[in-house]
Amino acid sequence: MTSRVAGLLAWAERRLPSLTRLRPVETLPIVLHRRRIYIVPTGFGVGLAILLGVMLLGALNYANNAALGLTCLLGAAAVGSMLVAFRTLNGLTIGGVRADTARVGDRVRVSLDVSASGHARTALRLDVAGHTQVFSVTPGTPCVVELPLDATHRGWLPLPRMRLHSRWPMGLFRAWSWLHPDAQVLVYPGVEAFGPAPHVPEGDADRGRPRAGDELASLRDYRPGDPRRQIAWKLSARHHGLLVKDLEQPAPREDWRLDWDAIHGLDDESRIARLARWIEEAHEGGRRWSLRLPDGYFDIAQGDEHYHRCLTALALRP
Repeated sequence: MTSRVAGLLAWAERRLPSLTRLRPVETLPIVLHRRRIYIVPTGFGVGLAILLGVMLLGALNYANNAALGLTCLLGAAAVGSMLVAFRTLNGLTIGGVRADTARVGDRVRVSLDVSASGHARTALRLDVAGHTQVFSVTPGTPCVVELPLDATHRGWLPLPRMRLHSRWPMGLFRAWSWLHPDAQVLVYPGVEAFGPAPHVPEGDADRGRPRAGDELASLRDYRPGDPRRQIAWKLSARHHGLLVKDLEQPAPREDWRLDWDAIHGLDDESRIARLARWIEEAHEGGRRWSLRLPDGYFDIAQGDEHYHRCLTALALRP
Protein backbone atom coordinates (compact mmCIF):
# COMPACT_ATOMS: atom_id res chain seq x y z
CA MET A 1 0.00 0.00 0.00
CA THR A 2 2.83 2.40 0.87
CA SER A 3 4.59 1.73 -2.44
CA ARG A 4 1.36 2.46 -4.32
CA VAL A 5 0.95 5.79 -2.58
CA ALA A 6 4.58 6.70 -3.27
CA GLY A 7 4.15 5.74 -6.93
CA LEU A 8 0.99 7.85 -7.17
CA LEU A 9 2.79 10.87 -5.68
CA ALA A 10 5.71 10.40 -8.06
CA TRP A 11 3.32 10.26 -11.02
CA ALA A 12 1.56 13.41 -9.80
CA GLU A 13 4.85 15.30 -9.48
CA ARG A 14 5.80 14.34 -13.03
CA ARG A 15 2.41 15.15 -14.54
CA LEU A 16 1.42 18.13 -12.40
CA PRO A 17 4.57 20.14 -11.64
CA SER A 18 2.59 23.31 -10.93
CA LEU A 19 0.34 21.53 -8.49
CA THR A 20 3.08 19.69 -6.64
CA ARG A 21 6.44 20.79 -5.31
CA LEU A 22 8.38 19.52 -8.35
CA ARG A 23 8.79 22.90 -10.04
CA PRO A 24 11.81 23.87 -12.15
CA VAL A 25 14.06 26.71 -11.08
CA GLU A 26 12.48 30.10 -11.87
CA THR A 27 14.17 33.40 -12.57
CA LEU A 28 13.17 36.41 -10.52
CA PRO A 29 10.81 38.21 -10.33
CA ILE A 30 8.10 35.57 -9.88
CA VAL A 31 4.50 36.72 -10.34
CA LEU A 32 1.64 34.54 -9.10
CA HIS A 33 -1.33 34.31 -11.44
CA ARG A 34 -4.42 32.17 -11.86
CA ARG A 35 -2.65 29.38 -13.75
CA ARG A 36 -0.37 28.52 -10.85
CA ILE A 37 -2.65 29.03 -7.84
CA TYR A 38 -4.58 26.01 -6.56
CA ILE A 39 -7.37 25.74 -4.00
CA VAL A 40 -8.67 22.77 -2.00
CA PRO A 41 -11.10 22.72 0.94
CA THR A 42 -9.63 22.24 4.39
CA GLY A 43 -10.95 19.72 6.88
CA PHE A 44 -13.09 22.44 8.40
CA GLY A 45 -14.42 23.28 4.94
CA VAL A 46 -15.34 19.66 4.22
CA GLY A 47 -17.13 19.46 7.58
CA LEU A 48 -19.10 22.63 6.82
CA ALA A 49 -20.07 21.27 3.39
CA ILE A 50 -21.47 18.12 4.99
CA LEU A 51 -23.33 20.19 7.54
CA LEU A 52 -24.84 22.41 4.84
CA GLY A 53 -25.90 19.31 2.89
CA VAL A 54 -27.74 17.95 5.95
CA MET A 55 -29.35 21.35 6.58
CA LEU A 56 -30.47 21.53 2.94
CA LEU A 57 -32.10 18.10 3.10
CA GLY A 58 -33.85 18.95 6.36
CA ALA A 59 -35.09 22.31 5.07
CA LEU A 60 -36.48 20.74 1.88
CA ASN A 61 -38.01 17.81 3.75
CA TYR A 62 -39.87 20.03 6.22
CA ALA A 63 -40.44 22.94 3.76
CA ASN A 64 -38.81 25.32 6.20
CA ASN A 65 -38.06 28.51 4.31
CA ALA A 66 -36.05 30.06 7.15
CA ALA A 67 -33.74 27.02 7.33
CA LEU A 68 -33.43 27.00 3.54
CA GLY A 69 -32.51 30.70 3.51
CA LEU A 70 -29.91 30.19 6.24
CA THR A 71 -28.40 27.28 4.31
CA CYS A 72 -28.15 29.31 1.13
CA LEU A 73 -26.64 32.25 3.04
CA LEU A 74 -23.93 30.10 4.64
CA GLY A 75 -23.22 28.42 1.30
CA ALA A 76 -22.79 31.80 -0.42
CA ALA A 77 -20.41 32.91 2.33
CA ALA A 78 -18.37 29.74 1.86
CA VAL A 79 -18.12 30.24 -1.91
CA GLY A 80 -17.19 33.89 -1.38
CA SER A 81 -14.39 32.87 1.00
CA MET A 82 -12.94 30.68 -1.77
CA LEU A 83 -12.72 33.72 -4.05
CA VAL A 84 -11.09 35.79 -1.28
CA ALA A 85 -8.51 33.03 -0.68
CA PHE A 86 -7.63 33.05 -4.38
CA ARG A 87 -7.34 36.84 -4.50
CA THR A 88 -5.02 36.75 -1.48
CA LEU A 89 -2.32 35.08 -3.60
CA ASN A 90 -3.21 36.36 -7.05
CA GLY A 91 -0.85 39.14 -8.16
CA LEU A 92 1.81 38.63 -5.51
CA THR A 93 5.35 39.31 -6.78
CA ILE A 94 8.55 37.81 -5.38
CA GLY A 95 11.01 40.42 -6.55
CA GLY A 96 14.37 39.66 -4.99
CA VAL A 97 16.37 37.42 -2.69
CA ARG A 98 19.23 38.52 -0.43
CA ALA A 99 21.33 36.47 1.92
CA ASP A 100 24.32 36.91 4.21
CA THR A 101 27.28 34.61 4.06
CA ALA A 102 27.53 31.96 6.75
CA ARG A 103 29.71 29.09 7.83
CA VAL A 104 28.98 25.40 7.74
CA GLY A 105 26.80 24.53 10.71
CA ASP A 106 25.37 28.04 11.06
CA ARG A 107 21.89 29.20 10.11
CA VAL A 108 21.66 31.47 7.08
CA ARG A 109 19.18 34.34 7.12
CA VAL A 110 17.64 34.73 3.66
CA SER A 111 15.51 37.81 2.92
CA LEU A 112 12.71 37.51 0.38
CA ASP A 113 11.02 40.63 -1.06
CA VAL A 114 7.27 40.15 -1.54
CA SER A 115 5.06 42.90 -2.96
CA ALA A 116 1.43 43.21 -3.99
CA SER A 117 -0.79 45.60 -5.91
CA GLY A 118 -4.46 46.45 -5.62
CA HIS A 119 -5.29 45.48 -2.05
CA ALA A 120 -3.69 44.30 1.17
CA ARG A 121 -2.88 40.61 1.62
CA THR A 122 -3.36 39.14 5.08
CA ALA A 123 -2.34 35.91 6.83
CA LEU A 124 0.11 34.70 4.21
CA ARG A 125 2.29 31.73 5.09
CA LEU A 126 5.58 30.67 3.55
CA ASP A 127 6.86 27.14 4.23
CA VAL A 128 10.52 26.43 3.54
CA ALA A 129 12.85 23.74 4.91
CA GLY A 130 10.48 22.84 7.75
CA HIS A 131 9.98 26.46 8.90
CA THR A 132 6.86 28.59 8.49
CA GLN A 133 6.82 32.39 8.29
CA VAL A 134 3.54 34.32 8.65
CA PHE A 135 3.34 37.80 7.13
CA SER A 136 1.10 40.39 5.49
CA VAL A 137 1.71 42.62 2.48
CA THR A 138 0.58 46.22 2.08
CA PRO A 139 0.15 47.60 -1.47
CA GLY A 140 3.04 49.79 -2.54
CA THR A 141 5.29 48.65 0.32
CA PRO A 142 7.35 45.49 -0.27
CA CYS A 143 7.42 43.11 2.66
CA VAL A 144 10.74 41.52 3.63
CA VAL A 145 10.31 37.92 4.75
CA GLU A 146 13.31 36.36 6.52
CA LEU A 147 13.86 32.64 6.10
CA PRO A 148 16.23 30.54 8.21
CA LEU A 149 18.21 27.93 6.27
CA ASP A 150 20.66 25.42 7.68
CA ALA A 151 24.10 25.61 6.07
CA THR A 152 24.90 21.93 5.74
CA HIS A 153 27.86 22.12 3.35
CA ARG A 154 30.35 24.66 2.03
CA GLY A 155 30.00 26.25 -1.37
CA TRP A 156 26.84 27.34 -3.11
CA LEU A 157 23.65 26.41 -1.26
CA PRO A 158 20.62 26.61 -3.61
CA LEU A 159 17.37 27.81 -2.14
CA PRO A 160 14.88 24.97 -1.67
CA ARG A 161 11.36 24.91 -3.05
CA MET A 162 8.92 27.02 -1.07
CA ARG A 163 5.17 26.80 -0.60
CA LEU A 164 3.25 30.06 -0.31
CA HIS A 165 -0.28 29.50 0.97
CA SER A 166 -3.15 31.09 2.85
CA ARG A 167 -6.41 30.05 4.55
CA TRP A 168 -7.76 33.56 4.77
CA PRO A 169 -10.49 34.57 5.56
CA MET A 170 -12.52 31.76 7.16
CA GLY A 171 -10.22 28.75 7.04
CA LEU A 172 -12.56 26.87 4.69
CA PHE A 173 -10.16 26.72 1.74
CA ARG A 174 -6.43 26.61 1.35
CA ALA A 175 -4.92 28.38 -1.66
CA TRP A 176 -1.27 27.65 -2.43
CA SER A 177 1.47 27.91 -5.02
CA TRP A 178 4.97 26.43 -5.18
CA LEU A 179 8.00 28.69 -5.67
CA HIS A 180 11.54 27.76 -6.66
CA PRO A 181 13.58 30.94 -7.16
CA ASP A 182 16.88 30.70 -9.00
CA ALA A 183 19.10 31.93 -6.15
CA GLN A 184 22.02 30.56 -4.17
CA VAL A 185 23.72 31.34 -0.87
CA LEU A 186 27.49 31.15 -0.44
CA VAL A 187 28.49 29.10 2.61
CA TYR A 188 32.02 29.54 3.93
CA PRO A 189 33.88 26.49 5.25
CA GLY A 190 33.87 25.72 8.93
CA VAL A 191 36.98 26.58 10.94
CA GLU A 192 39.19 24.17 12.78
CA ALA A 193 38.43 24.11 16.51
CA PHE A 194 42.09 24.30 17.53
CA GLY A 195 45.48 23.61 16.04
CA PRO A 196 48.97 24.97 15.45
CA ALA A 197 49.73 28.49 14.33
CA PRO A 198 51.10 29.03 10.81
CA HIS A 199 54.81 29.21 10.16
CA VAL A 200 56.03 32.82 10.51
CA PRO A 201 59.26 33.90 8.79
CA GLU A 202 62.00 35.49 10.87
CA GLY A 203 61.39 39.18 11.53
CA ASP A 204 63.81 42.08 11.28
CA ALA A 205 66.32 42.68 14.06
CA ASP A 206 64.74 46.01 14.95
CA ARG A 207 61.18 44.72 14.84
CA GLY A 208 59.16 46.22 17.66
CA ARG A 209 61.35 49.31 18.21
CA PRO A 210 59.69 52.71 18.14
CA ARG A 211 59.58 54.26 14.70
CA ALA A 212 58.47 57.60 13.38
CA GLY A 213 54.72 57.62 13.19
CA ASP A 214 51.52 59.19 14.50
CA GLU A 215 51.09 57.71 17.98
CA LEU A 216 52.17 59.70 21.05
CA ALA A 217 54.99 57.93 22.87
CA SER A 218 56.17 60.55 25.42
CA LEU A 219 56.86 64.23 26.07
CA ARG A 220 60.34 65.76 26.37
CA ASP A 221 61.98 69.16 26.53
CA TYR A 222 62.43 71.10 23.33
CA ARG A 223 65.76 70.77 21.53
CA PRO A 224 66.92 73.10 18.77
CA GLY A 225 65.94 71.69 15.40
CA ASP A 226 62.75 69.93 16.54
CA PRO A 227 59.84 70.41 14.07
CA ARG A 228 57.35 73.03 15.16
CA ARG A 229 54.40 70.74 14.43
CA GLN A 230 55.55 68.39 17.21
CA ILE A 231 55.51 71.07 19.92
CA ALA A 232 52.74 70.51 22.48
CA TRP A 233 51.63 74.12 22.73
CA LYS A 234 48.79 73.62 25.22
CA LEU A 235 50.91 71.59 27.61
CA SER A 236 53.85 73.96 27.20
CA ALA A 237 51.66 76.86 28.36
CA ARG A 238 51.45 75.21 31.79
CA HIS A 239 55.16 74.38 31.88
CA HIS A 240 58.29 76.49 32.34
CA GLY A 241 59.56 75.57 28.84
CA LEU A 242 58.51 74.08 25.54
CA LEU A 243 57.51 70.43 25.42
CA VAL A 244 57.84 68.28 22.31
CA LYS A 245 55.82 65.17 21.47
CA ASP A 246 57.82 62.07 20.67
CA LEU A 247 55.83 60.14 18.05
CA GLU A 248 56.24 56.51 17.18
CA GLN A 249 54.50 53.83 15.20
CA PRO A 250 54.77 50.26 16.45
CA ALA A 251 56.32 47.93 13.96
CA PRO A 252 53.76 45.91 12.02
CA ARG A 253 53.01 42.38 13.07
CA GLU A 254 54.49 39.54 11.09
CA ASP A 255 52.85 38.68 7.80
CA TRP A 256 51.36 35.20 7.52
CA ARG A 257 52.09 33.22 4.37
CA LEU A 258 49.42 30.53 4.21
CA ASP A 259 50.21 27.70 1.82
CA TRP A 260 48.07 24.69 0.95
CA ASP A 261 51.07 22.50 0.19
CA ALA A 262 52.76 23.36 3.51
CA ILE A 263 50.07 21.49 5.45
CA HIS A 264 50.88 17.79 5.65
CA GLY A 265 49.07 14.78 7.07
CA LEU A 266 45.53 16.15 6.59
CA ASP A 267 42.81 15.48 4.04
CA ASP A 268 41.41 18.24 1.85
CA GLU A 269 38.53 19.21 4.13
CA SER A 270 40.80 19.37 7.17
CA ARG A 271 43.25 21.56 5.25
CA ILE A 272 40.42 23.90 4.26
CA ALA A 273 39.25 24.12 7.89
CA ARG A 274 42.78 24.91 9.09
CA LEU A 275 43.36 27.58 6.46
CA ALA A 276 39.96 29.09 7.28
CA ARG A 277 40.94 29.29 10.96
CA TRP A 278 44.23 30.99 10.13
CA ILE A 279 42.47 33.50 7.88
CA GLU A 280 39.95 34.24 10.63
CA GLU A 281 42.70 34.76 13.21
CA ALA A 282 44.72 36.98 10.87
CA HIS A 283 41.69 39.09 9.99
CA GLU A 284 40.66 39.56 13.61
CA GLY A 285 44.24 40.27 14.71
CA GLY A 286 44.88 42.92 12.06
CA ARG A 287 47.60 40.92 10.33
CA ARG A 288 48.47 40.82 6.66
CA TRP A 289 48.43 37.43 4.99
CA SER A 290 48.78 35.69 1.67
CA LEU A 291 47.09 32.47 0.55
CA ARG A 292 48.45 29.96 -1.92
CA LEU A 293 46.15 27.26 -3.24
CA PRO A 294 46.78 24.61 -5.91
CA ASP A 295 44.72 26.63 -8.39
CA GLY A 296 45.36 30.20 -7.30
CA TYR A 297 47.36 32.70 -5.28
CA PHE A 298 46.25 35.72 -3.24
CA ASP A 299 49.04 38.17 -2.56
CA ILE A 300 49.74 39.69 0.85
CA ALA A 301 46.97 42.06 1.90
CA GLN A 302 44.43 42.62 4.66
CA GLY A 303 40.93 43.94 5.09
CA ASP A 304 37.39 42.73 4.48
CA GLU A 305 37.73 42.41 0.70
CA HIS A 306 40.84 40.23 0.96
CA TYR A 307 39.16 38.21 3.74
CA HIS A 308 36.07 37.44 1.64
CA ARG A 309 38.12 36.65 -1.47
CA CYS A 310 40.18 34.06 0.37
CA LEU A 311 37.23 32.42 2.11
CA THR A 312 35.26 32.33 -1.14
CA ALA A 313 38.14 30.52 -2.83
CA LEU A 314 38.23 27.97 0.00
CA ALA A 315 34.44 27.55 -0.06
CA LEU A 316 34.40 26.83 -3.80
CA ARG A 317 37.25 24.35 -3.84
CA PRO A 318 36.16 21.05 -5.38
